[in-house]
Amino acid sequence: MSYLERVRSLNPLVHNITNLVVAPFTANGLLALGASPFMAYAHEEVADVARMAGAVVLNIGTLDEKVVQAIRLAGQSANAHHVPVVLDPVGAGATAYRTDTVQMLVRELRLTVLRGNVAEVAHVIGVPWNIKGVDAGVGEGDRIGIAERAAQQLDCIVVITGQYDIITDGYHTFLTSNGHALLTQVTGAGCLLSSVIGAFVAIAKPGNDMLNSVVEAVTTYGVAAEQAAARTAHQGPGSFQIELLNQLAQMTPSLFSEHAQIRQTRGGM
Repeated sequence: MSYLERVRSLNPLVHNITNLVVAPFTANGLLALGASPFMAYAHEEVADVARMAGAVVLNIGTLDEKVVQAIRLAGQSANAHHVPVVLDPVGAGATAYRTDTVQMLVRELRLTVLRGNVAEVAHVIGVPWNIKGVDAGVGEGDRIGIAERAAQQLDCIVVITGQYDIITDGYHTFLTSNGHALLTQVTGAGCLLSSVIGAFVAIAKPGNDMLNSVVEAVTTYGVAAEQAAARTAHQGPGSFQIELLNQLAQMTPSLFSEHAQIRQTRGGM
């Protein structure tokens, strides 16, 4: 059974503390995929929700003191109850507040997956890289090397998204070439991917199974984006966004196998 089939069979609860801009899109994307979204932010309940969840996805897109504390409480509870934690360091490096916050979080919390663009991941581990708002700027550096260094330093799986996506645990590294440029024109596309990863790690076992589930999650999302773009050619990003939800719902293991572009650059499973 594929990871996608396991997600649909087990319908994992994914606790999202995400940014206000993308919450409805994220929830709808998880429902389309076959997971169960729970959008809980209140300090009074986040620890309880994290404890019962299959995975917790923490997103720093719209930060304030209350959100930071909610993220900490949820992450601490997830760690205490062995629930996978996915961190999306939106805009890390854009402001000192964001950078300091995410570096505090990686010190305090045990992550399962860190997912961001190359600038965000670089700033999480203190490597300089240009950033423009929440988008990676032009930079000179080894994207694969940064991903592997971050994975080893943080002892977690790292996903760096871009023209091609890098997925690594620091010792085994995969590159996926699926996706479409329209993803960069839809607010929350990356944030939804982080939550999709949360759904997949929620049904995975520790170890290599976890890494393989993340590879399939990223690739599944990329294939869905390609299918959505093909069906909305010349219609623009609004139609693409809606069709992306449709394609997540219509994704099948055979469609995945037909279109997945994955290659391993380091290690052996």
